[in-house]
Amino acid sequence: MPIKENLRFSVYYAPRGRYRLYILGSELSQRFLYPTDILIGIIGPEGAGKSTLIRGLFPGLELTNEDDGMNKRSSPIFDFDESDFFSGHTFHLDVRHELAFHQLHEIVEAIMKALNAGRRVIVEHFDMIYKALGSNAQIIFGIGEEVRVYRPSILGPSPTKIMKVAEENFKFRLMAHSAEDIVEYLLVNHYNIDQKNLHSDVRHGFVIGFDEKIDIDLHELEEKAKDIIAQDLPITALDGDYISIGDSRLYCTGKRIHVKSTGKIENFRLLKDIKYDPISKKYLLIGLIGEEFIEFEEDLPPPIYQG
Repeated sequence: MPIKENLRFSVYYAPRGRYRLYILGSELSQRFLYPTDILIGIIGPEGAGKSTLIRGLFPGLELTNEDDGMNKRSSPIFDFDESDFFSGHTFHLDVRHELAFHQLHEIVEAIMKALNAGRRVIVEHFDMIYKALGSNAQIIFGIGEEVRVYRPSILGPSPTKIMKVAEENFKFRLMAHSAEDIVEYLLVNHYNIDQKNLHSDVRHGFVIGFDEKIDIDLHELEEKAKDIIAQDLPITALDGDYISIGDSRLYCTGKRIHVKSTGKIENFRLLKDIKYDPISKKYLLIGLIGEEFIEFEEDLPPPIYQG
C-alpha cells in the first residue's frame, strides 16, 4: 500500500505572500497527489488564497474565475464531450461562482459526467456541494491560517468540519499579515532599514529575517506599531501588488490577506530580542498576535524561505 494512503491529515503554515504560496502548492502536489486522484476538493474562506494555491498545485490550469476577474467564457466542464478524447482532461469549477448561473443539480451532473469519463475535477468550495454529490473528495486541501491536506476515509472528516476549522483560524493569518506589514513599513520609513529581508511564519505571528542584526529599540518599535493599530486605519487593496494603510502605500503580494482596519489586530507584541538562526545565518525579528502563545523560546527558529 502506498504510504500516502495512510495519510489522515498534514498541516503547513499558509504563506501570506503569493509566491511562497505558489511554492507550497507545488510541493504539496508532488507529495500528496496521485494521477488517479480525479475528485479534488478545495476549501477555505473568501480571500484565503484558494486560487493561488490551485495555481501552485496545478500550474497552467485554466481557472473559471478568481479574485482579479471572471472568465467570460462558460466553464469548460459544461461543454465536456466524453466522446471527444481531446475535450479536456482537467477541469476547475468554483461552486459558489457557478451557483449564480446554474442550478445545483446541473453542476452535480457536469461533475459526475466528467468523473465517470475518468477526467479530473478540482472543485473549489467543495463544502457547498459534497452532500449533493453524495461523495467525499479523494483528497481535500483546506486553507485558513494553515494549509491542511486531508485524504478522507468513509468516516470523514467532512468538508463542513474542514471549512469550520479554516474559518476559525483564518482571522489569525489576517491579523499576522497586517501586523507584519505595519512593522515592515515602520522599519523602512522610521528606521531606514531597507535591506532585502526574508519572511517566514510562526503560529499566530510572523518572522522577518535580516542578513545583519538590526540595532533598534524593539520596545519603541512595538509602541509605534501599537499606535498605528490604535488609530484603526483602513487597510485597502490597491491596483497591482500594493495596499494602503491609512494614507501610506505599501508593496504586498498578498493584498487580500488583511484585516479591514488596523484596529482589528488583537494583542500585538514583539519578542524583545533578535533571534539568530545559525543555519540560515539570519537575524530574526518575531511578532505575535492573538492569544498568549509563543512557538519557541529556547528551540531553534523555523527555516526561512524567500518571499
